[in-house]
Amino acid sequence: MNMPLLFMLRILTLLLFCTLSPFAVFAEPLRQVPQEQTGVLLSFAPVVKKAQPAVVNVYASRTDRRPRNPLFDDPIFRHFFGDGGNGRPGSPTARSLGSGVLVDPSGLVVTNYHVIEGMTDIRVALADKREYDADIVLRDQRTDLVVLRLKGGDNFPTMELGDSESLEVGDIVLAIGDPFGVGQTVTQGIVSALARTQAGISDYGFFIQTDAAINPGNSGGALIDLHARLVGINSAIFSQTGSSIGIGFAIPVNMVKVVLAAAKSGGRQVRRPWLGASLQTVSREIADSLGLDRPMGALVVETSIGGPAAEAGLRRGDLITAIDGQSVDDPEGFGYRLATKPLGGTAVLTFLRNGKSLIASLKLVPAPETPARDPVKLTGPSPLSGATVINLSPAVLEELSLHGVSDGVVISEIDEGSRAALVNFQIGDVIVAIDGAPVKTTHDLEQAVSRYHNYWKLTIARGGEMITTVIGG
Repeated sequence: MNMPLLFMLRILTLLLFCTLSPFAVFAEPLRQVPQEQTGVLLSFAPVVKKAQPAVVNVYASRTDRRPRNPLFDDPIFRHFFGDGGNGRPGSPTARSLGSGVLVDPSGLVVTNYHVIEGMTDIRVALADKREYDADIVLRDQRTDLVVLRLKGGDNFPTMELGDSESLEVGDIVLAIGDPFGVGQTVTQGIVSALARTQAGISDYGFFIQTDAAINPGNSGGALIDLHARLVGINSAIFSQTGSSIGIGFAIPVNMVKVVLAAAKSGGRQVRRPWLGASLQTVSREIADSLGLDRPMGALVVETSIGGPAAEAGLRRGDLITAIDGQSVDDPEGFGYRLATKPLGGTAVLTFLRNGKSLIASLKLVPAPETPARDPVKLTGPSPLSGATVINLSPAVLEELSLHGVSDGVVISEIDEGSRAALVNFQIGDVIVAIDGAPVKTTHDLEQAVSRYHNYWKLTIARGGEMITTVIGG
């Protein structure tokens, strides 16, 4: 072949290869946020650049000033109530480090409740190093979420909220937070599982599981999809060492939306639909007795008189299998599905009764405040001085996640440094009786503690236990 012609053919072949090859290096490809998952070819950098400015560090602290309390010399009392800080010299400062996500230009930040629990001072650092003090807008211990508002500034960077219902196992996700306080860090993984309900982290256990590395300090940070949208709030890890072993849990963003909506509306707590029934997990044995091929659904154990479940016609022994067409595997999954429904209107429950599939219309109404809370702040010489108590109602039982109690009054607030705080009473403690006399209302308790006693015999319900103890006057 003619040598000049052969040379020209080689040049044309080389140019064609460089034009068509995905590895051509003559021009750097334009980096942009991918429009679909297959668009991430070489780097997650465009996704991170879009999301990272909205991820913040949350620093919380509290200074303790507790004198030695002789009440804790009683070993039985210490067993149930702890040592109340006895023996701690000086005024130690407790600190907590976590992450958060800016979700509104006005400065609203979502993070985990456990990041700020028991803390009095909160400071938030943005990715660009600006720092702001923050106030607590709304706490929702049941979901382990809290909404903060930055003090000062506006037009903050925010993260778009995605849809956790659209996630599938195998989807690529990124976790952004501040592990171990080393600084903002991005890790990558996949959605390992959905609807994890046995993590034991919050009342609404329905978590996204991911193998993206999550470590202490990541709590409250963002789990994002490849459109840089928030799909979850990183909350916990399963680990025997305290470090990531590839099993992390995030609260689905659809639950975050419910809490955020309540905060924006000015509510002090999140109001959710009330079932008015207690549910039980279906074991293998129960499944066999019901003729099921596998354990599934949420078994109705008891219904409240006049509650939505009773009005819908549900009764003991019914097995709820779906709500609005979404399948239910266990009570936790049902609780999550119901909690993310808006108030008003109805939901369609599918359930089994005597082997037949039936449907019922459930009214989406909040738990009633009957009897009224009627708060009373206790004073005087009793060990409960400084505590505020309220009457029990379905709404209070739901709000404070109280189970197995129907009588008494519950502590809703405790003044810092008060005698009740020194004795180490806790919010959620139910005062059932004093000196053997049942406590029915807040005013019953107020009258009972108004007189001086040489000692106080208290019966208290806490964490499913009934505790009776004697405290000196």
